Amino acid sequence: MDKNRLEAFSDGVIAIIITIMVLELKVPHGTELADLRPLIPVFLSYVLSFIYVGIYWNNHHHLLHTIDHVTGGVLWANLHLLFWLSLIPFTTGWMGENHFSSVPLALYGFVLLMCAFAWWILQTCMVRTQGRTSALAQAVGRDFKGKISPVFYLVGIVSAFFNEYFSEAVYVLAALMWLVPDRRFEKATHEG
Repeated sequence: MDKNRLEAFSDGVIAIIITIMVLELKVPHGTELADLRPLIPVFLSYVLSFIYVGIYWNNHHHLLHTIDHVTGGVLWANLHLLFWLSLIPFTTGWMGENHFSSVPLALYGFVLLMCAFAWWILQTCMVRTQGRTSALAQAVGRDFKGKISPVFYLVGIVSAFFNEYFSEAVYVLAALMWLVPDRRFEKATHEG
């Protein structure tokens, strides 16, 4: 099966996810800058989630450019990833509305953990489909970021019940780690 249909569908779902998140930003009833103050937690949770969804979209794009076809297993693994990504708007809204309280913060981390797990499954299915000597397998390599991210999310989930600020910092740190450009996939597509 051609990968273009998978990419178009995934791009559409991710665009809808971002749209749903931005629609959660409610306009204040007042006209003063002070009226925006209660929206700060909601806005900050939106920014963090926008970055996470953007990271997945960017990496998904690079991942798909290292393959030439997809299988049924890849399609299902991709849907699994999109399912978990689609829960980000809900957890983002709950976390922001409740000013980063422990349970919403932990659930947010759980969804991030499941997104990371779903990404690993998708990547593994694609490597298996393309072969261990493929450009994709070479690009994935040891995947340090992919292995360390779930540890960050687990720390964030547990620490949400003890120190919410630390938990928030862990989620931000994990996102910052992924914002550092990762050239593995670009190199693989230019060499392959």
